[in-house]
Amino acid sequence: MAELMVRDGTWTFDGDAVRIVPGRERGVHKLRQDLGEFTVPLAALAGIALEPGRKGGRLRLRLREGADPLLQVTGGGLPDEANPYRLTVDAGRVEVAEYFVDTVRQALMLEQIPDGPADRYLLPGPSVPLSAAGVDGVATFDGERVHLEWRWNTSETKRDWGPRNFTLGALEAVEWRAAAGLESGYLRFRPRGATERLKPEHDPNSIELWGFKKESGTTALLAAAVAARLPHPSAGTGKALPTAAPAAPLTSAAPLAPAAPRAPAAAPAPAEDHDALLRRLRELGELHRNGILTEEEFTATKAAVLRRFHTGG
Repeated sequence: MAELMVRDGTWTFDGDAVRIVPGRERGVHKLRQDLGEFTVPLAALAGIALEPGRKGGRLRLRLREGADPLLQVTGGGLPDEANPYRLTVDAGRVEVAEYFVDTVRQALMLEQIPDGPADRYLLPGPSVPLSAAGVDGVATFDGERVHLEWRWNTSETKRDWGPRNFTLGALEAVEWRAAAGLESGYLRFRPRGATERLKPEHDPNSIELWGFKKESGTTALLAAAVAARLPHPSAGTGKALPTAAPAAPLTSAAPLAPAAPRAPAAAPAPAEDHDALLRRLRELGELHRNGILTEEEFTATKAAVLRRFHTGG
């Protein structure tokens, strides 16, 4: 038995699994706290390391590719501070952390655990039910069915479709991408047979995401909970698929007519168009006032929009 207890959380290894309990202090990322306590079986581990720092270090678990639905669906998009497999080690606990690393490595060697890809999920994923909010909608998942409800600021295209419901059997995959610069992120549910992928603001199967701290953590957990109940990416291939598969290009045109007999919304103006940039600035200000964007996220994104406004793209 090896145990490491620090302000950031507690890791315990009993020879068969690592039990992870996140800390509850203010500095612990909300995603880790929402995920809560969970157990990583030894068979899911590819390695463990202690990364030295100026005041202690960081303990980090490396999982086998395809073993965890959360890592699989986020494809490396989680910020480091939200990574549940990272633990900040206080200076006075470095020796205990070193012992913890040695103990886990010895068990991996003795049990001859392969470090290659897994052909099935070895962790169950986040607990359900879950509810997660994005910029223009809210998703809920009860373990069997996904429901999407739109907010007042959603696009006309999505409003035409109305609320969306998906059974697990109707879904081929769930996709999650964090926002990057001016490019929105998304939580997308891909129905079976769907081929064309729309931009998230017009896709009736997607919720748009901006920033991370206020919303995207819970959307990542919901995506992982759905992914854990769908066939593993390696199903039928005989091998695990790459964690971060490239997404197909996004388009603005809807693949099907909306449920209501109304014309689809026009595609948004290019980012370089001043009217579009002004609308983006107003939207950013509203999201900041409503607490969806943090001060840091608002400042950085606003600066990027202003640069394009003054340079014309």
